Amino acid sequence: MTASRLRIDGVAVAIGEEAVLLRGKPGSGRSDLALRLIDEGARLISDEQVELERRGDSVFAMVPALMPQHLIGRIEARGLGIVPVPHVSVALPLSWVFDMMPWPEIERMPAAEQADYLGVAVPVLKLDPFGPSAAAKLRLAVKCGPNLIMGRS
Repeated sequence: MTASRLRIDGVAVAIGEEAVLLRGKPGSGRSDLALRLIDEGARLISDEQVELERRGDSVFAMVPALMPQHLIGRIEARGLGIVPVPHVSVALPLSWVFDMMPWPEIERMPAAEQADYLGVAVPVLKLDPFGPSAAAKLRLAVKCGPNLIMGRS
C-alpha cells in the first residue's frame, strides 16, 4: 500500500453516488445493516475489507485491489452463506463512517465526531444496526449531510 491508500476492516455501501463505511467487530451487525440497505436500493462496495484512497481533499472507498474475483459483489449473510448482491465496481467518495453500537451506548444528542483516514476528516455517527430505524437513520444522515444535523456544524 502507498501512503495514499489504506485497507481497513469494515463494510462499504454506496448510497447514491456516495460511500458509507460501516465499522464494528465481526458479529456487530455491519453486514446485517448492509443487507437491509441493499434490499432498499443501496449497492455493495466491499464486504469485510475496504480499501480507501486519498484523492485531493477526499477519501474514496473501493474494493481492495487484492480481493479475490469470486468475492467481488458478494456479502456474507449469516445463516445463508456468501451471496451475490447489487454492487458497484468504481471508487466512490466516503461521506460518512457509522460505528455499530448497542443502543444503550448511544447518546441521544451526540457531539460531532470524526475519523481521520489518510489525513482527511470523515464524520462519524454511532448507530444500533439492529434497531428498526437503523437504515432510515443512515439514509437520513447521508441525505442531510453533517452540516444540517444539529450539533455537528
